[in-house]
Parts: sequence; structure tokens; C-alpha cells
Amino acid sequence: MTAHNLILNKLFTQNVFHNLLNGNHNATYTQVVRRYVTDPEVKNNGELISEVYKFMSASYRNEYFYLNTLLNKLLLGKHSINTTTALTQIPIGKSKADFILINGKAVVYEIKSELDSFERLDTQLRDYYKAFNHVCVVTSENNFAKISANLQNTPVGIYVLTKKNVISRRLRKEPTEDNSQLSHPAIFKMLHKREYEKILKKYFGRLPVTSQVFYYDECFSLFAKIPIEQAYAMSIQVLKERNRIEISFFQSVPYELKSLIYFSNPAKKEFEALNRFLNQKFGG
Repeated sequence: MTAHNLILNKLFTQNVFHNLLNGNHNATYTQVVRRYVTDPEVKNNGELISEVYKFMSASYRNEYFYLNTLLNKLLLGKHSINTTTALTQIPIGKSKADFILINGKAVVYEIKSELDSFERLDTQLRDYYKAFNHVCVVTSENNFAKISANLQNTPVGIYVLTKKNVISRRLRKEPTEDNSQLSHPAIFKMLHKREYEKILKKYFGRLPVTSQVFYYDECFSLFAKIPIEQAYAMSIQVLKERNRIEISFFQSVPYELKSLIYFSNPAKKEFEALNRFLNQKFGG
């Protein structure tokens, strides 16, 4: 049954929705709708997406489902979109952070759904601690005992997405701060050019004067001279300035699509295209 549902992993992606919002036919969307929705021709796209997502919530809670739940429950539910920034798929070492929430502090959330294995978890956690000082694993109720035993006496937090699709208050281990593994190279590699330049200008009052071919290395050499915890704090501050989104438009985005739209950094015209698409009848 799980293999039958694999196509759902392809649905909630930037490519599929970019295609749909541009008015193009998308084979993945059509196939999913015809497989999971009864009488799709009489429903609009918003209703179809809602029905597919409802199936996922009961039977196939994949990485997108977890990611979207985290964004809705933590960024939009617990914090504020005005004061908190979420990031996704940030490369750190050989890993990519699933979800990062930056408020007063930054927390990496590694998703291990009921569909995932724990095979790479140790490597991922080691990578994340090179760039962030709070790390948390998000998993299912069935996995809690196993992962809790594995992460006992570590600073790693554990959050559980219950069968009712809420983040458990009972089955929980909060992450604790650990700066011992922070690494200048890992932090620097996350930053965009304008971000590390902003840090260097703020700390040193200058940027390196060198040829373009050596510029990146010279910038890193300067960055590496900043005490690690200060370099980390300054990096978190500039990372927090990413993903600015127009709140008035974002409020109208359906729950099921919140994380997809948030991380696509849409312009006003894309919000308008989304609204048109959601209100259109299924054309597949």
C-alpha cells in the first residue's frame, strides 16, 4: 500500500504547483486526483487538494505532511510570522536540514516520519550541530520509545506528531543548547554572499580587498577570526532575515499548502494565480 502512495511524494512540490499556477496540465496532479478523489469533475482544485491531504493525514504522513504541520503548528500557531523565520532544505555538511525555526534562538527539526528509516540519523545530527546549537527530531508516536532510548543523555530534543496530528505535550524532550560542535566552515557555507559580507562589515568594519578569485577564501579567513559563538549569533541574525513574506496574502493560503507557498517566496501575482487555481474546477 505504501508503494501505491509514493506518487503523493511528488505532488506537494514547487515544480508541480509552478506548473499548475501557470495554467499548464500536470500529469502528477491529474493522476493523484483521479486516484484519491471521488467525482473530481464536480469539485474545484481547493476541494481536491483538501481531500488528498485528508487522505494523507490518515494514511500517508510523509515528509511534506510533517513539514507542513510543523510550519502551521510552530511558526503560525506558537510563534509569529512577523518575528520568526522558517527555513528548509539548508545544506549542512552531507545533510540537508528539513526545517529550521529562527526566533530568539534557532532550532533544526529533523523529520523522521513513520515512512522513514533512522539509518542516517546519527550522521545528520552530527552535521547539524556543526552549524546550529539546538537540534530536535520530529517523529511518530510509534517511534518515540526507540528514538528516546537512542537519544537519552544527549542534547537532542524529540517532538512527536500524534495520531491526531498535533505535537504532543506529553511525549516530548526539549532540545538543550550545545555549542561544543559549532564550526566556522559549516556556518559560513550556509550563508549567502550578502549575508557573510554584512557580518564582516559589522564586526570588522570592512571587507577584504583582493581579486575576485580569492575573495570567498579571504572572506572566510576573516569570518574564522570571529569567536565561534559570536559568529554563530551573527549568522543566526542574518539567516532570520530570509523568507520575508507578504502576510496579508499569506493568510488566505489554505492550511494544506502553507509550507509549500511559504518556502516558494511568492510575489503578489503568484498569490493571485493560486487563488484563481484553487477556485477553478478540475480540468484533468
